[in-house]
Amino acid sequence: MSVNATLKKLCSLPGVSGREDEVRAHILRVLAASPAEMEVSVDRLGVVARLKGRQQAPHRVLFAAHMDEVGLMVTGITDDGYLRFTTVGGIDSRVLFARRVRVNGHAGVIGGKATHQCTKQEKETPPDAARLLIDLGCDSREEAGKIAAPGDVAVFDSGYEKLGGGLFSARALDDRAGCALLLSLAEETPAYDITLAFTVQEEVGLRGAGAVAFAVQPELAVVVDATTAADTAGVPAERQVCRQGKGAVLSFMDKRTLYDRPLYEYITALAEKENLPVQPKTVVAGGNDAGAIQLTGAGCRVAAISLPCRYIHSPACALRKEDLRDTLALLRLLRDRLPAAGV
Repeated sequence: MSVNATLKKLCSLPGVSGREDEVRAHILRVLAASPAEMEVSVDRLGVVARLKGRQQAPHRVLFAAHMDEVGLMVTGITDDGYLRFTTVGGIDSRVLFARRVRVNGHAGVIGGKATHQCTKQEKETPPDAARLLIDLGCDSREEAGKIAAPGDVAVFDSGYEKLGGGLFSARALDDRAGCALLLSLAEETPAYDITLAFTVQEEVGLRGAGAVAFAVQPELAVVVDATTAADTAGVPAERQVCRQGKGAVLSFMDKRTLYDRPLYEYITALAEKENLPVQPKTVVAGGNDAGAIQLTGAGCRVAAISLPCRYIHSPACALRKEDLRDTLALLRLLRDRLPAAGV
């Protein structure tokens, strides 16, 4: 299956942080269908696949991507049948109002006061989750309680859509795109032994990555994720972080990690040698699983390779197909060379 088809399927599955079961099950099915020899295990949090290479690896290398997505969690039910909720992960409140969601397979809409019913101050301030409710079309607490209960989660109800210029849009591209890329790495026998990890609960504090790193004890780790592409109207060039169509994004520093410099330079030089586009992440912001992997056990040298994603953590994230293609090409090179190089 192509990486695009795999990604489309992964984005259709609900997997809010802490509720990644359906995504995990699909990843296990894909790995089981691979002709490559591997040992697959499910730890208390994520999935670990140890691929047998054509040669024994001189260095233990881990590739990691997270399964979870941002979403909503039900916190209560009103007497007239609406669901109160909070956000799971970093969601800009501006993307919530009037969005379709699904709760336990049931359709709903996030609603609140209409603009003509709001005070002047309310009109000037984007409503946060505490001022919004999920409308399931129910008329009572009892009716809504048959559909959802506190602790249940909701996902944005948005499909996979092709846009112009090679773009496509879906929810959960952060980081189902990384998962799809790792699954592509497992479609054939690698040159050397490698480990792939599909982690959980990244969006709420990098929780699964630490457990995986403790089990694997890698010497080198490459975290594959999505990052903010702010190359949109109204954003000054110096604040655009990265741009779509320019290839994989390499981080030298973010809010959680100071990345290994020799590893960063090795990846940059390899991409240049193979005529693959790469770009630096030019704003120090955010974080990913590298922040937990780097500090686990005796420590690990880490790199982050990200896809430039517009409208991240929203119902309609957007990626460009050529960036997905070029990032996969780079990861395949690293899969077959990094375990021997050790940098």
